[in-house]
Amino acid sequence: MADALVPDLCIVGAGSAGLTVAAAASQLGASVVLIEPGRMGGECLNTGCVPSKALLAAAARGDGFAAAHAHVEAVIAEIAPQDSQERFEAMGVRVIRAAAAFAGPKTVVAGDTTVRARRFVIATGSVPYIPPVPGLAELPYLTNETLFEARPEPEHLLILGAGPVGVEMAQAFRRLGARVSLVDMARLLARDDPELTEILVSRLTAEGVTVLEHTEVLRAERRGSALALICRSNGAERRLEGSHLLVAAGRRANLDGLALDLAGVQYTADGIETDRRLRTANRRIFAIGDVVGPHRFTHMAAYQAGIVLRNVLFRLPAKVDYRAVPWVTFSDPELAHVGLTEARARAAPGEIRVLRWPFGETDRAVADGATDGLVKAIVTPRGRILGASILGRNAGELLQPWALAIQAKLGVSDLARTVVPYPTRAEASTRAAVSYYAPKFLNDRTRRLVRFLARFG
Repeated sequence: MADALVPDLCIVGAGSAGLTVAAAASQLGASVVLIEPGRMGGECLNTGCVPSKALLAAAARGDGFAAAHAHVEAVIAEIAPQDSQERFEAMGVRVIRAAAAFAGPKTVVAGDTTVRARRFVIATGSVPYIPPVPGLAELPYLTNETLFEARPEPEHLLILGAGPVGVEMAQAFRRLGARVSLVDMARLLARDDPELTEILVSRLTAEGVTVLEHTEVLRAERRGSALALICRSNGAERRLEGSHLLVAAGRRANLDGLALDLAGVQYTADGIETDRRLRTANRRIFAIGDVVGPHRFTHMAAYQAGIVLRNVLFRLPAKVDYRAVPWVTFSDPELAHVGLTEARARAAPGEIRVLRWPFGETDRAVADGATDGLVKAIVTPRGRILGASILGRNAGELLQPWALAIQAKLGVSDLARTVVPYPTRAEASTRAAVSYYAPKFLNDRTRRLVRFLARFG
């Protein structure tokens, strides 16, 4: 006879978002069922953030392919117990390893088990988006889900898509010894500030990566063992041939097989529709993580999990606030951003000021021999911080005070008054903030005032 469970909470998906909700809800005393047909830990642990950053670290050390892949596998193995079925069952979570489908607005079926929970959370993540390029479906292309198992090692890696995944893997595989060609219909890292991405393009090019921006891929084909992309740029066609092809053209919400229509859950090609409390059209069902968006980051999944927990367990009307969502591309140098870019700020009503401070004028960066990049901040004329972008070593770490300032609605004066240790790269942020005051004080009027006051001893 099939099992019938009636928990407080049923979570569909054991990636970062689902595991965060499951662990917290169980520890807070709720009865929890967690359903996952694939690997525990989802994309982030197995094919996303963890292996990609491990590969980047190995490439930066100068490891060969065999050593780099061994490092990736070792890192996953070390972290995996934190996301394991055994750990969550020890917390009291009932884990069901089967595909889930809604059978109605209050019921999910997974294998032989029927679950009628008080509340449901859909956290099924996302899968690689495969663009409709003629001939692509017939090729043995790679995605982030298969890249880390690629054998033999790539001699020439073609990468379709110059977003964060494409850029990070282009640099990693080039440093591992492969030739790399990076192709995108738009510009590299199109969501980021072009002033900073241009510097990164120059760095990638200097390392030997062929970067083709604003290039349309007309078709894909195979000739013997070689894979080819036929591209067009500025009206001219060219053929790129490589040993391997990585498709890194973005991701789409994983809704396959959920039967959301039976649950009364509304969705589009972009994902499940929710309100600011992350409730779907069926108020008993919440959705979080990549399956919702709008930002497909692991840290966003954790943030959304907190919103759902407050709503479900404590009946608090917590709502999402995406004003201060940071993101980082872990290239070398790193590119980090939070808030509005200059382009978005200029498109909105009102005046802005742009503050900049290059790492080349920061003593620690000079001492490290890593002066590429700068801190760039967008502020209002009255000094309210609207956004910041940083290109440089450890940019992701340096972004935190800017994210805090936007979240807490602090002004540039708060960062300018902050004492930072010397010598650190964090001085660049303070210097950028202080530069806001230069036009106000470094002028003839201020000099006359100083000379006048000097008369009084």
